[in-house]
Amino acid sequence: MINRTLLGTAAALVGFVMMAATPASADLLDDIMQAKKIRISTDVAIPPSGMMDSSMKPTGSDVEVAQLLAKDWGLELELIQTTGATRIPNVLTGKADIIISTLSVTPDRAKVIDFTKRYATLQSDVGCLKSSTVKDWPDLKDKSIGVSRGTTQDTTLSNMKDKDLKIARYDDDATMVTAAVSGQVDCVASSATIINQIGVKNPSRVFESRIPLATFDLAIGLKKGEPRLMDKLNGWINDNVKNGKLNAIYKKFHGVELPPDMRS
Repeated sequence: MINRTLLGTAAALVGFVMMAATPASADLLDDIMQAKKIRISTDVAIPPSGMMDSSMKPTGSDVEVAQLLAKDWGLELELIQTTGATRIPNVLTGKADIIISTLSVTPDRAKVIDFTKRYATLQSDVGCLKSSTVKDWPDLKDKSIGVSRGTTQDTTLSNMKDKDLKIARYDDDATMVTAAVSGQVDCVASSATIINQIGVKNPSRVFESRIPLATFDLAIGLKKGEPRLMDKLNGWINDNVKNGKLNAIYKKFHGVELPPDMRS
């Protein structure tokens, strides 16, 4: 009797452990649709992609993309405000459902999260004071280059060990721009759009792109293992590239159209 009881107990424990070790099946798309709300991680401190208007309401190209997605899907939109460094952790921890926040597609990031098709692109440069003589990498010797922590620009410059660059890291793009505007740095590595914004903030310190870094595809980020959500997002991107709505949003805030190969 005792042996049978012990065996029964052991079998129950083994069954419990096996159940605990097996992740419960979950589908984020179903969760989103049932909640009738989508939580989107978006940085509102990187104009013109994300910013606050005069009424302190979020605006910008990424914000309008998020708004369009929520509207098309008949969902309430909850913007989860983020920085470059916290965009991916937001979806990994379940704080946000997806990321729409100038998220460049890189091999390292693709190991951690999944990416949709591109919905926009990002030209990335090293920009310096217009009055400076910087033309190429050797001219950056002894100059501090401001970057936003955790961005592709930060990673790209950090990997250039042979160039012995002086990198000044800031928590977000707004802080980096403030550093440039106030004279803490004379060069920054960022999108061409943000580089041009510095002179708007302070006309006496106009910055311009000097050294190209790369052109990155921007995509929506989501945690791995959500194929139905991925398919629905890719279908939505295809539809809104074809109908011109994503191009219109990009042109409205960035002043240029999406690349021709995206619009063809």
